[in-house]
This record gives sequence, C-alpha cells and structure tokens, in this order.
Amino acid sequence: MPHRTVIGNRMQSDTKTAPKRLILHQIGPKRHDWMAIFCLFLASAAFAAGPQTGKRPMQFEDLMKMRRLGDMTLSPDGKWVLFTVTDADLERNTRTSHLWVIPAAGGDEKPVTASSAGESRGRFSPDGKEVSFISAREGTPQIYLAPFDPSTGNLGDVHRLTSISTGADGQLWSPDGQSILFTSSVYPECQQDACNKQRDDAEDNSKVKAQLFTHLLERHWNTFTGEKRSHLFLISASGGEPRDLNPGDPHDIPPFSIGGPDAYAFSPDSKEIAFEENLDAEPATSTNADIFTLALNDPVARPVKISTSPGGDFSPAYSPDGKYIAWRSQARAGYESDRFRLALYDRENKQIKEPLPNFDRWIDEFAWSADSKTIYFSAADRGESPVFALHGPAEPASGEHILQLTRDGEYSQLLPTASGQYLIAARMTVSSPARIVALDINVPTHGKEKADGLATAAIAPEVPLTHFNDATLAQLDLPRMTSFWFRGAQGTRVQGFLIKPPGFDPAKTYPLMFLIHGGPEGNWGDGWSYRWNPELFAAGGYVVVMINPRGSTGYGQQFIDGIDGDWGGKPYVDLMRGLDYAERAYPFIDKTRECALGASYGGYMADWILTHTDRFACIVSHDGIFNTESAYGETDELWFPEWEFKGTPWTNRLAYRRWSPMLFATKMKTPTLVIHGQLDYRLELSQGLQLYTTLQRLHVPSEMLYFPDEGHWVLKPQNSRLWYKTVNAWCDRWTHTQQVPQ
Repeated sequence: MPHRTVIGNRMQSDTKTAPKRLILHQIGPKRHDWMAIFCLFLASAAFAAGPQTGKRPMQFEDLMKMRRLGDMTLSPDGKWVLFTVTDADLERNTRTSHLWVIPAAGGDEKPVTASSAGESRGRFSPDGKEVSFISAREGTPQIYLAPFDPSTGNLGDVHRLTSISTGADGQLWSPDGQSILFTSSVYPECQQDACNKQRDDAEDNSKVKAQLFTHLLERHWNTFTGEKRSHLFLISASGGEPRDLNPGDPHDIPPFSIGGPDAYAFSPDSKEIAFEENLDAEPATSTNADIFTLALNDPVARPVKISTSPGGDFSPAYSPDGKYIAWRSQARAGYESDRFRLALYDRENKQIKEPLPNFDRWIDEFAWSADSKTIYFSAADRGESPVFALHGPAEPASGEHILQLTRDGEYSQLLPTASGQYLIAARMTVSSPARIVALDINVPTHGKEKADGLATAAIAPEVPLTHFNDATLAQLDLPRMTSFWFRGAQGTRVQGFLIKPPGFDPAKTYPLMFLIHGGPEGNWGDGWSYRWNPELFAAGGYVVVMINPRGSTGYGQQFIDGIDGDWGGKPYVDLMRGLDYAERAYPFIDKTRECALGASYGGYMADWILTHTDRFACIVSHDGIFNTESAYGETDELWFPEWEFKGTPWTNRLAYRRWSPMLFATKMKTPTLVIHGQLDYRLELSQGLQLYTTLQRLHVPSEMLYFPDEGHWVLKPQNSRLWYKTVNAWCDRWTHTQQVPQ
C-alpha cells in the first residue's frame, strides 16, 4: 500500500505519582453501569490533574525509557488483551519487542515472552487455547505457537510451527482454527522452498554483488527490492509444508506497506480469503491496489477481483455474519492521498456501495462489531483522531447513523468485545505515549449534539488499562498543547498548535521552534512521537509552534487537495500567516529568536523558507527536496512527483522549476543544518548534498549531519540521541539559548 512520506507527530496530563488504576470487572456479556464508570474516570482525571510541583523537563533519556505499545489483539472470550511492547536499549543501541497481557477488565499488565531475539504480532487461536507469534529466536523469523492459560494469562512451552527458509511474517488464524495464513518473500518461479534456499545461498556466497535492473521500483524506502516478491502462504495449525497461494505471481501480495491494518482476511467460514494486489504493469507509477478473493477449498481456484475503483483499495475485512466485505477505497488513480472512503461489498449480489458518501474525512482503520450491525472506525479530524460508530452500515446512508465516540487524542487498533459493551483501543496524546484503554460504547444518545455535521456526538466513558509508562511520566513536566485558528491563504481557516516550555513564566520571552510536518498530506495534532517530539523540544526552553497548512489531513479533502501543484504557494502562505498570528497572540514569543525545522515535505518547506525569507535565526532541513527536477529521477515512488507536479520534468518542466528551492539559491542567508540518511530512497542523499554544497559555496553558515545507516527516519537509539543533540545545539547556537541537557 502506498503511503505518504509522513513525519510522525504524536504527544495527557501526568501525575506526581502513578494514577490510580480503574478496574473494570467482567468486560463481557454482563453490562456495566456506564455512568458509574464515567464517575470513576472523572475521579481519576481529578487525581491526575493534581499539583505539578516536583516535576522536571523531559530529557532524551526519558524518551528512550518509555515503552512503546505495538500491535494488540483480544482473546475470543473477551477477557485478555495480548499486545506487543518494545523497549529501547540506549547502551546496546537496540529495540526489542516482547508479548505482554493484561486482563481486559483491568489489572496488572505483565510480559509473557522474554527471548533476546524478541517476539511480535501475538494472536489468539479462535478457541483461545493457543497464541501464535513471530520471532527470530532461531535465526530467521518464523511462526511459533504456545498454549495459553486463560485463568492466569501465562504461556506454556513454545514450539516452532514454520521452518520456511525465506522466513514468515503477518500470521493470521483461520476462524475454524485449522490453518494459519502468513506472508513470505520468495522467488516467484520457485515452487519449492529448497529452490528459494538454493537461490539465497548462491547470492549470499557470490563475490559479485552487482544487480541487473529490468524494472522500476528497483529500490523502495530503504532497501533494493531484488527478485523476490511477497506471497501468501497457508499452513496447517498442526504443522507440515506451507502452500504458496500465489505460485508464479510476479507481484507483491500484499503490496508494500509501512504499517496499518492487515491487507488480507479470512471469511468467517474459513473457506475464502480476501487480499490486496496491484496488477498494474508499472508499480512505480501506480497506487491502484485492488481487492481479490480466493477460494481455499479448490486447489485450482484463481483469484477473483471484486473492487472496481481506479484508485487504491485496502484493508479488506469480512463481516462476522459473512454477508459483506468492507475495505478502504480511493476514487482517483495515481493519487495516494485521495480520500479513503468506506466501501461495502455485498457477497451475494456482488454489489459495492459507499455507506458514508458525505463523510469528508479519511477512514484510517475500521472494525466490525460481533453482530455485524456496526462498524467502528477512526478518522483524523482537526488535530485529533477520534473513534466513530457507523450503525447499520448496510442500510441507506444517513449521517444520523454516525456517532462520534471520543474527542481528545488519537485512537487506533479498534477491538470491539463480543458482548458489544466495550471497545478496546490504543490511545495517545501529545503528552502521553500510546496506552490501551477501554471505551464503554453503549452510551445514551439523548441530548445529542452535532459536531460540524460530521457526526452526532455521544462521548464514551473511557478507562485506561495499561500503565507501563506511568512512573516515568509522573516525573515529567509536560505542558499542555494549545490550539488556535487563523486565516491563511485565500481567507481559509487554518489550525495551529502551541506548546509552552516547562516552568513557563509569562513575564519572560522565549525562543521558538517552528515545526513543519511531512507528507505533505500529514498533520500535527494530539499525538505522541519518538522522532519529532514537541514536548522534548519545548523542554529546552522553547515555545513550539506547529501549523497544519494546506495539504494537511483532518480538514476535508478539498483542504488536502489545496497543495496539489502548489507546493510553495498556499501552504507557504498558511505557514507564514500562522506564525504571524502566533507572534501577535502570544507576546512571550521572541520574534528575533525563531528556528524553522522540517523533514520530508517539511524539509522541502524548510528549503523553500530558506530561499524566500530571512525572518528565521536558523533552519533545520532533514531529508528534504532541494532540486525538484533531479529528485524525480532519484525517487522510488514515481506516482508521488507525477501527481504533485502534474507530470514529469520533460512534460511539465515549468511546474518542477517553479517550486524548486535550488533555483532561488542566491537568496539563501539563514544558517542551516542539513540532515540526510544514506538509505533514504524516497528522497535521495543527493538532495541533502546539493543543499549543503550550495550553502557552503554561498558562504552561508551550515553543517551537515550524515547517517550512513539510516533511511527516511532515524531509528537507532544512539543515532536518535545524536540527532536530537545536534538539532538542539544548532538551534541553541543561533537563538542564543542554553542547550538542552543530554
């Protein structure tokens, strides 16, 4: 699945001591009194909002201490949540994930695996008696199984299920528990695993490492694609040889994705699967993944395409009653940032409809209720990512069927309980990393209010379940984020956010970090980030301002489309007017000590700012585009520039040149830090080198931080520490600010 080059921008109040835990008893068939739960939640919130004395600004080491919530799943009886937690080890320069469990009714979370190689993607068997997971504990990633004790939440002795030489990933139980679906990258022409192993061994042992390219997309994100392709495999849950469900297919099944919902699913009767595949001849210019079904009980069956949109179709999911397949669909070909609509396929009459034609937000992910009568989904909206409920998805479309269930924060990984009483989800805010929460979704709808026509609001009481970061958060002064609105280009309302430094004194003035998000179709909002953390930047004594200019998600598709073919136009005006507004509205900002920072598209905009204004004291440009024409020939996903600049450099050269910062280089005056990774094939290293070379030749104060072992994102813990240290030192130097303690 194609994805925008988005820079993460994810950040709750914290307490002097860990917040009181709220215990939900018997999440299952027995209904709770929702009002009682809500009162308990308010009591906990009051406790969390206690005195802020004794807290300190966050440091980088605190960021690395925080445990990172990964994927999660719910046991079939609804009593346990199994989830992945990743720990970063700064000294060893590693990140390792393990499986944890917590009672869904509340209680203590605990790890249930502990191998040095780590484990991920824990999944319960349909009867709840076993857990599958992925681990490389014996070398190559494989599927492992372990018995699960529902009375204690413990795992028994682990045994390996797969031994495929090319490794296994993404395992999924069939609903009858008899089979497991998984992915593996294989040579399409190989019909047996021995053939794959022989090819791999020959390549590993060869002293010639040259590659002959015969197609585009020869590199993707941070790796060379080579001759292997991802295929789906089916294996008996009792073991044996896996069956390649896509023998000889030269395409990736599913297509490449940097995360998100599964790209394949079982039918409730286990007789069929649905999956994504892109059959277009040139994948480097195509975003058109389609949805296919495949009958599993017929060994000669061929995939059947059921989607019809010329745009991308993603994340198929069968309704539990087996009547429908839902997925996320885009209407326009070649545009990876078109609106993600909800599509509903009637399996009996083979008709597709859109149950939410007027919902002008992206459907980020969704989940069916156990009775197939409701679809829960999340969608970015004005700096938040709330949960919505669509009741009666197969009924005629009506806005009255939509309920907005949450407000503050960003929600993901929606897991409805079988009883229909609760929704288990991951929630994060600008001041708290992701945690697992339980939402009482049977809220009354009387006294309902409208939320800008998008949905009826019926806010669900929420109880936090996990607490593994509470001790660290309790020590930190993490200021609240303020939202503000202003008029941008063409008089359009645009949203911005501001975070004050810890220990804020209104009588003082402070330097400013102006953060610019990537994408460009991304957004800043009430979410946590480990890469670009606004709270950590504010901890250095800075006011942090973030603007969601034209192109940002969460404000409707027309707002997103406003950046197309206009990269340095309306978005630049939105950003500058947003900063103008902040300077007027918040007099504690020192206008002479401002630094602009951005990565990916934010790096491009940092370069554009560098060549179009000298209002900033310094600039940080990370993995940006400096020369739009050369960037076209260097990038991997060609659909991106061809859509954004309406053609190629030889068919629409004026558009590329109009928005190329390099052609305005003589105007560069601002001290600039350039950052780039060798393994970034989305935006090649040469873009950073061209910028740095030009700065040096024009005698503009500049430095370049080069990572030979990083791609588009800086992920290794010690590299991340160096990144923050270098960025903070650069801003401190030119804004005359004391450097953040490291």
